[in-house]
Amino acid sequence: MADRYELKLPALKVLQGTKEIYCFGVDGKKLHDFAAVSRVRRDGQKRLQGYQRPEVLSHIRSIRRYLESEGAMLPNALVLAFDERVRFEPAVRGGDVKYSIPGELIIPVDESLADEDKPAWLVDGQQRSAAIRDADLAEFPVAAVGFIASGQEEQRSQFILVNSTKPLPKGLVYELLPETTGQLPRSLARRQLAARIMVLLNMGEGPFSGRISSPTSPTGDIKDNSVLKMLEHSIYEGALFQYRDATDGSGDEDRMLAHLLAFWTPVANIFRDAWEKRPKDSRLTHGVGIQAMGFVMDRLTADIPVDKVNWDEVRAILRGLEDHVAWTSGTWLFADGEERRWNSLQNTSNDVRLLSSYLQALVSR
Repeated sequence: MADRYELKLPALKVLQGTKEIYCFGVDGKKLHDFAAVSRVRRDGQKRLQGYQRPEVLSHIRSIRRYLESEGAMLPNALVLAFDERVRFEPAVRGGDVKYSIPGELIIPVDESLADEDKPAWLVDGQQRSAAIRDADLAEFPVAAVGFIASGQEEQRSQFILVNSTKPLPKGLVYELLPETTGQLPRSLARRQLAARIMVLLNMGEGPFSGRISSPTSPTGDIKDNSVLKMLEHSIYEGALFQYRDATDGSGDEDRMLAHLLAFWTPVANIFRDAWEKRPKDSRLTHGVGIQAMGFVMDRLTADIPVDKVNWDEVRAILRGLEDHVAWTSGTWLFADGEERRWNSLQNTSNDVRLLSSYLQALVSR
């Protein structure tokens, strides 16, 4: 029969403005009795769930070997998000320090609960906790910091902020951004709307459906960063700018999506052979082509609402490019006389600029 009990841990409640965090020690071997790792995934309705990447087994094995050696120490605190079932009971307080309150953190433990029903989630430290779990040790106390989160959106925000100074995989950050609340660094906040539109493109119908590589779309072959750069430029300087609210950074997502699909669907149809190939075999689905064609969309449709664009004319202009592009074979013949083999164009700022200028000049004739 599964045990049910309350784990009572001496703790300090530390006040940080309007926020409260709890500092405590806990046996790492007991951590998984009440805490789970929230794996990033999509449910049946394609809604984002979780935020953590898969375990890195080689990293876990390395930490485990260290933990099983003499004199092992893990001084860095794990970070946990609690739900409201966890409570803090202050002890009798005294002294002049008002921001640090001693007491007891009380965590309900029910060993029969599935991971998704546990009262705590690991925000930072999943590899370390997994190594402790697997190590041949009777116990291994660790330092931990916890906070009570209102939901997964706040957990995602804290996860990104906690990991913002570490080499967190960019793809994971981009997938979490659309459904993250709270204050974010300016560089990430600027990309949040673009990331939301990218997810809509990838999860919905249309030429990008399932094609954009991400943690929940691992079979995608178009690089997420290339799509994000195309979207971000268009939102701030191009055709999608007209749908953005500059006061709060939000946007009319439905119209943005409609505008994108109205342009990229004929691109995929007119250059079908190139669009169906993976980036290594096609410069259209390669980062250089995605960004360059984004500039073409901006040149042809900037400042014109999606329902006012003459899409028949746009399609005719795109068909006019057929004799001038070398997406999958042949040679690019640029205006200054430079010749480049079809696959010599790379996803660099210089090559993106070169191809973008070439294509924009062609559609502007």
